[in-house]
Amino acid sequence: MGFYENWVLPRLLDFGMRNQFLDAYRRRAINSARGLVLEIGVGSGLNLSLYGPAVGRVVGLDPSSELLRLARKRATRAVIPVSMVRASAERIPFADAAFDAVVMTWTLCSIPNPIAALIEMRRVLKPVGRLIFVEHGLSPEIRIARWQHRLTPYWRRIGGGCHLNRKMDDLIRTAGFQGRRRNRLYERAKAMDLHVSGFCVEAGIRLWTQR
Repeated sequence: MGFYENWVLPRLLDFGMRNQFLDAYRRRAINSARGLVLEIGVGSGLNLSLYGPAVGRVVGLDPSSELLRLARKRATRAVIPVSMVRASAERIPFADAAFDAVVMTWTLCSIPNPIAALIEMRRVLKPVGRLIFVEHGLSPEIRIARWQHRLTPYWRRIGGGCHLNRKMDDLIRTAGFQGRRRNRLYERAKAMDLHVSGFCVEAGIRLWTQR
C-alpha cells in the first residue's frame, strides 16, 4: 500500500466520519450493544466513547494500522475496557461463539468480500448474538441509483474501497442473519452528505440463532 492508502486516506476517513449528521445513528446503534462486543471496522475509534456500562469490553478490529493508532488514542477516553486487533473481517482471528454482539457502522461498503465477512461475524457470535449495524447503500430512486452504479468504480479507488451501490440488507440476509428489528431511512442530501445526492441508511439488529 502506498502513501495515500497508509497516511492520507485514514485522515480523510476520520475527518469525514466526524460529520455530526451521523451522531444520532451512532448513538442509537451503540446503545443496543451488550456484553463482549466486537466492532468491525473500528476505524479511528469514533464509537468508543459511546459504549456504556452494559458493555463489558470492546474489541476493535481494523485492517489499517494507522486508523488503529488513532483509535488507541480515543480508547483512552472510553469508560469500558478496549483492545485493538489488526485483521481483516473476512478472517476474524477469534474462536466460534466468542462475542455477544458485533457492531458495524459504515463498514460493509468497503469490505472486499462482504458475504465472507458476514459469515465470519456470524461464526464468532454466540448462539443468540446480535449483529448491530448502520450502513449506507443503494438509493431506491432509479435516477440516483444509476449514478451510484456509475460512480462506484471511481469512488472506491479514492474512498478506501467504498461501494456506493451495495444493497446492505440483502447481503446481511444472504449471510444467514434473521432480523428482529430494522429501520430503513432514505435521506436526501444536504451540503454535508456522505457520498452522493441521496443514499439509504440501513440500521438495525440481526439475531443469529443456531439451527
